[in-house]
Order: sequence, then C-alpha cells, then structure tokens
Amino acid sequence: MTRVLWRLYLDTSAFGGCFDAEFAEDSRRVFEAVLSGRARLLFSEILEAELLDAPDPVRRLFAELPDVARERIVFTPEVEVLAREYVARGVVPGEWLEDCRHVAAATVARADAIVSWNFRHIVKLDKIKGYNQVNLLNGYGVLTIVSPKEVSFDE
Repeated sequence: MTRVLWRLYLDTSAFGGCFDAEFAEDSRRVFEAVLSGRARLLFSEILEAELLDAPDPVRRLFAELPDVARERIVFTPEVEVLAREYVARGVVPGEWLEDCRHVAAATVARADAIVSWNFRHIVKLDKIKGYNQVNLLNGYGVLTIVSPKEVSFDE
C-alpha cells in the first residue's frame, strides 16, 4: 500500500506545544511525521508573523524544518474574505480574527487538517461546527480540525 502524504496546517500553538511539558509528546509526534515525510507542514504568513514574537526555541523549530517538509500558503483576498465571514456569522468574535485567518488559510489551501492546541477559538466543538457551516455555505469542503493529540498515522 502507498503511503499517504498528509497536508497539515499547523498554527503557532502546535509549535509552542513542543516546548510545553503538557503538550510536548503529542506535538513532537506531529513534527516527527513531518520530518519523516509522512506529512507536509502547511503554514501561512500569519504563522510567520506570530513567530516573530515567539521564544527562540519555537522560532528555531520552524527555521530548521527543511524546505521539502513545508509548504507556504499564500494569504490571498479569498482567505481574508473567508476569515471575515467566520466573524460575521458569529463563529468567533472579531478580536480573534487571527485565529479565523489560520482556519481560512487551511480551508482555502484544502489542507487535510488544521492542527492546533487552541481550545478556545479553534479546536472546540461549537467552533468546528461553525467554521464548517461557513465553509459549506461558501463552497468549500469540511475542514478537519484536531489537536496534536488526535493526529495519528496507520503504520
């Protein structure tokens, strides 16, 4: 059987999780999948901007990933429109638009999943339902939204 290359959009919390005792094991497992070629890390300029204020180890983790392991998603007007639609439809309050931009970037890029430790505005059942309702209303498919703990691969 052929190995599937999963396209996973990781937000900033997934990177930071590698350096947090509570989240490190699961976060590092996702990065090991990326480094082994089992998954490709999708990211956007939103992540790059957020990493500017991140601790050095988090920035280094991103910088040291080989180019073949990651794919930059271009932040287009289509992404911005979708992110603002999440806010307009009440999925997330406007002050959390950056979280919506992560979800919109993953959606427009047709990521297999967005991986995040953000249980307040992304990985939360009512938010997942809201994001996907807006996605379907706008002609996109359903986006899988999971924490690193939920990412596993058949061997």
